[in-house]
Amino acid sequence: MEKKLPIGIENFEKIRTQDFYYIDKTGLIGELLRNWGEVNLFTRPRRFGKSLNMSMLKCFFEIGQDSSLFDGLKIAGETEFCEKYMGKFPVISISLKGVDGKDYQTARSMMGAEINREAMRFQFLLDSHQLTEADKMLYQQLIRVEGENSLIQDSVLMNSLRNLSILLQKHYHHKVIILIDEYDVPLDKAYQSGYYDEMVHLLRNLFGQGLKSNDSLYFSVMTGCLRVSKESIFTGLNNPKILSITTVRFDEYFGFTDKEVKKLLSDYDLDQYYDTVKQWYDGYRFGEMDVYCPWDVISYCDELREDLDAEPQAYWAHTSDNSIVKRFIQKATKQTKNEIEQLIAGESIIKEVHQELTYNELDKSIDNLWSVLFTTGYLTRYKKITGKKYELVIPNLEIRQIFITQVQEWFRDIVRQDSSVLKAFCEAFLKRDEK
Repeated sequence: MEKKLPIGIENFEKIRTQDFYYIDKTGLIGELLRNWGEVNLFTRPRRFGKSLNMSMLKCFFEIGQDSSLFDGLKIAGETEFCEKYMGKFPVISISLKGVDGKDYQTARSMMGAEINREAMRFQFLLDSHQLTEADKMLYQQLIRVEGENSLIQDSVLMNSLRNLSILLQKHYHHKVIILIDEYDVPLDKAYQSGYYDEMVHLLRNLFGQGLKSNDSLYFSVMTGCLRVSKESIFTGLNNPKILSITTVRFDEYFGFTDKEVKKLLSDYDLDQYYDTVKQWYDGYRFGEMDVYCPWDVISYCDELREDLDAEPQAYWAHTSDNSIVKRFIQKATKQTKNEIEQLIAGESIIKEVHQELTYNELDKSIDNLWSVLFTTGYLTRYKKITGKKYELVIPNLEIRQIFITQVQEWFRDIVRQDSSVLKAFCEAFLKRDEK
């Protein structure tokens, strides 16, 4: 019987225990341990397996997890790593992807709720003989982080990762691993809704206290879409190891490789759709590896299992409003629009890419928006020219459709603003007035 396809499932334990298909990315664990850094930041576009990999790391390192989850997987062959690290650490794992709000108070409340949920996993600390009464009072603050006094709430939030790691180290006599998924989502939402500076202040203190000079920290892994400038929220952090889409190391662990896609199609007797899948969903280049978008491949394969005549769709595009492309086209100069036409026609352009930006710099220059399109997956690297200059292309048919759709919307908006332009355009056809 064929395994179920894990559409939208980011929980490693669920995939491994409930008979879902899994493409083995556990080699990431060995590479992470061999190339150890105290703070590791992976930046990849959305829907490329960041959250699932974070769940995998939690299942591997956390005390009390079921080691059989990794039976038959690549990391199980690394016996030395398994004996030394598997199930040996207290793990704090938070996801900031749900920290959204039209104002700072709402977003801060959601941040507090996420910290509260994670802290509640460790209620055994209230009965721990390793903690003093003062320690237990500190923990009680964490599980009541939504207190009425906003000043106390800010203080508790900003120190929450640090204090929770201190308490866990005291209880287990072992340093802590901290996992922070989608670290930049609150910044994106704050920028869009006008409370960016307040969110920067909160995150700078949260990360600074938890990840900088924290003697209870063993190491940390963070993920996000953008590599936000160190001056923005990583001020004073001891040189986080940045592992972006241009980094060769770890390049095969986010997204599906060509070999993995061929095996997936073969396992479901869908080999004849390989060319279609490649044209629509391949084309991304991370480091030196060409990869497919996992969300798209799995979604299309799932539809093909029900209907062999199913047409490929823009699954990845439908998981976001693609506002970055809309903003980009709205700000486009005449030259930029010509370059967009080149890209849609399958040609390449050469641009200087800046991967480290602050959100409030994104709209200051069209050059910065080129960089964001590159880092978020709307454009990909055909090849590196020199320094920060890259030859960029649209990766595949799906993303090409996004650009075409947004250009059409932009054109319709222009027409709505001035119908005389469209009228003159149509009359020119009748008059054969090419100019």
